[in-house]
Amino acid sequence: MKKLILSLSVFVASAGYAVQQYVTGNSTAPIATTVTPTTQVVSPTTSNTPPVTTPPIIVSTTPPVTVPVTLPVITTPVPTPKPKGQYADGTYTGAAADAYYGMVQIRVTIQGGKLVTVDFLQYPNDRRTSQYINANAMPQLKSEAIQAQSANVSGVSGASDTSQAFIQSLGDALSQAKNG
Repeated sequence: MKKLILSLSVFVASAGYAVQQYVTGNSTAPIATTVTPTTQVVSPTTSNTPPVTTPPIIVSTTPPVTVPVTLPVITTPVPTPKPKGQYADGTYTGAAADAYYGMVQIRVTIQGGKLVTVDFLQYPNDRRTSQYINANAMPQLKSEAIQAQSANVSGVSGASDTSQAFIQSLGDALSQAKNG
């Protein structure tokens, strides 16, 4: 038994030294050590136990092999959210709205998601006063709508009926563009 313990102690010390040499790079080749089985013989006068044989122990100091594994890349398209207040490109015509002395109807053009033109398809123009009022109000209303990119515009003083009808028709056209 003492021989077995002594043999194992020497083996463990040798294996530890070999591993240290390999890890630090002082060894050029991997080391494998085999422990041979030992048999302990017990005299028949002390016990009737059969001889005990220990199986071989193999210790390898070769580093583990890394096998590259290629996994498939799965990509899921992520929809780009539509920025708030952006419109679908196209031309949209709002419903005609009553401006008391006539109807106001607006057509808008959307390019790149933005309001780029506002056109009056109808507006009160059969009276001299209506012509004068709308000649001043229409450019202001168009400019404000393009700047605001919405129907949220201030009315023009002195053209409140035209302004209200403009806002209604423009709002209808822009709601079509949002749903577009």
